[in-house]
Amino acid sequence: MPLTLLADILELLGSILIAVSVIRVHSEVIHEHRIDKEVIKSMKGEKRYAIVGVIFIIISFTLRIVSM
Repeated sequence: MPLTLLADILELLGSILIAVSVIRVHSEVIHEHRIDKEVIKSMKGEKRYAIVGVIFIIISFTLRIVSM
């Protein structure tokens, strides 16, 4: 296995782990309802961006692998 492929796999896993952590924290804070409605609305938007970001990361990784 080429070293660049291993680096890409580790980068993918790290990015997804960070994104999943952010998504889980946002979900828990939104579920608590101990903050303003404006903050909850903002966090829901950020959660959507994080999910789209994970999708982009996976697509990018897939395209790199296919292009090898």
